[in-house]
Amino acid sequence: MTYQPAGIADDPSILPKLPAWVTSGRAETPEDVMFLSGAVLTHLHLVARHASVPHSLLRDRLAFLAAEACLTRAGRPERLSDLRDEVHLARPGEALTPGGAMVARWRDAVRAPVGKPMSRQAPLCVAAETLRNALTRDPSDQVAALIGAETALARSLGWDRPVPILSLGLKGRDMALDAASLRQACARVIVTAGPKVLVMAQDLAQRAERLHSVAPKLRAKGAGAAIRVFLEQEALSPTIALSPVVRGSTARMTDRAARRLCDRLVELGCVRELSGRASFRLYGV
Repeated sequence: MTYQPAGIADDPSILPKLPAWVTSGRAETPEDVMFLSGAVLTHLHLVARHASVPHSLLRDRLAFLAAEACLTRAGRPERLSDLRDEVHLARPGEALTPGGAMVARWRDAVRAPVGKPMSRQAPLCVAAETLRNALTRDPSDQVAALIGAETALARSLGWDRPVPILSLGLKGRDMALDAASLRQACARVIVTAGPKVLVMAQDLAQRAERLHSVAPKLRAKGAGAAIRVFLEQEALSPTIALSPVVRGSTARMTDRAARRLCDRLVELGCVRELSGRASFRLYGV
């Protein structure tokens, strides 16, 4: 007797992966682009509902990448490492630079509920139309237009929060395209950026699983609250986010304990040190 290999449906804990014909194929025609974008959106939809994915963390990381892309389109020099320093090393109440303000804008956007679907059009068409209409009303605020498009895409797909995708790959010249060409540009971005989002989700899901598995071994007071913070934001400074009180909780932790906890999580392979510095370090899943 022979048995079929286990599939996605046999183990609901396994994230679905894009088939090779999506990631290795070349979109030669507009029809190919639209077809492949639909395949990618289908897999993104499965991942957006998958329990193993730390969704708040994924959206937060994508918010930073969307902010970086917007700053690049605007000709500003800030890159991801700069934005992390600006945001995660800022004390509560400190004024942010334009780069930090851009990140804050995107973080607010990905945390806002999108509401129920309002159209029966294809999600990609709704997103492209929303983007085109917003740019027509105010071509000077491309960020607002992109946030609106990401929100419309999420709402059409039935997601509860925006997941930046279009903003990661659209070029400045795309913003001036006519409606049909902009729709094609959006589809191409989904084909190219969507798989990267899926890989990121897979990686974060595996890291989150490891983090949960070592949680019982951590003896530091407030470790449970600290893990929650790690699974909600893409990076943190232990001396700001975890000390003297773990952010979003009443758990107290000294600076030394916070740093030791982060270093211990790095040793256990659950967390990475992201800054590459000896001081003012930043850690993230």
